[in-house]
Amino acid sequence: MQSPNFTILFVDQPQASGAFYQALVGREPVESSPTFVLFVLDNGFKLGLWSRHTAEPAVRVAGGGSEIVFQCETPEAVDATHANWVGRGLSILQQPTEMDFGRTFVALDPDQHRLRVYWPNIAQNTRS
Repeated sequence: MQSPNFTILFVDQPQASGAFYQALVGREPVESSPTFVLFVLDNGFKLGLWSRHTAEPAVRVAGGGSEIVFQCETPEAVDATHANWVGRGLSILQQPTEMDFGRTFVALDPDQHRLRVYWPNIAQNTRS
């Protein structure tokens, strides 16, 4: 079976969303048109931003029904990322908090897609 390696977010304005994600991931898109922007990240993961107005078949939902997740190496890195994103003006849906899986927070992109940042508390998750 093939492993997923590509996510497409349906967005209102691909160029504006492209600028947002370019600043967020720190890299230029590998493809950019008025209706689609594509990023390829260091680990090979691809993030596409497709105009919800031109996608076929037609898109019937808006953002917020799923999350893009960014893993951090330490709980302090979660807090530092939160501070950075607040400084960039991102909307924060959930402040940094401890959950059963580790430290996390959730922000929103311009199209209300959820962006989760977390540090997995592996020691806690392996206790039975």
